[in-house]
Order: sequence, then structure tokens, then C-alpha cells
Amino acid sequence: MPHISVKMLKGRTPEQKKKVAEACQKAAMASLGIGETYVTVSVEDFTAQEWQDVFKEEVTDKGDSVLVKAKYDPKSLL
Repeated sequence: MPHISVKMLKGRTPEQKKKVAEACQKAAMASLGIGETYVTVSVEDFTAQEWQDVFKEEVTDKGDSVLVKAKYDPKSLL
């Protein structure tokens, strides 16, 4: 494994979602030296309002396990 979860604002096309999922899979394969058999990727859409709670739970509350930090305030999306 790993499993990669991509969370984003609603509005992207299915093609864009597939493209980002495949890019994430390829990056994980190259970085970890594993085959595609072991990498799964999900994509979830949220409204800007929903994102406020998701951001808190998935980013703010996870502290040091978030290795790439956001450079924006999620409230700016409202």
C-alpha cells in the first residue's frame, strides 16, 4: 500500500480528477519504489463551506502528520 486521498473543492471534471489521481499514483510509485498494484487513490469533492470542517479535521487537527502545510486560510474560500 499506500492509499492517497485527494480532497478538493467541487467543480473539477471527471477527467481532471482521473489525471490528478494518476499523477499521485505515479509519484508514489517513483518515490517509494513500488508497483501500481499497491497504490490506490480516492478523490472527494467538497463545497467551500464543507471544506471548513474537513480542513480542521484533516489538516489543522493532525499537526505534524501533515508534511506539506497549507499556505492559505480556508476561510478565504468562502
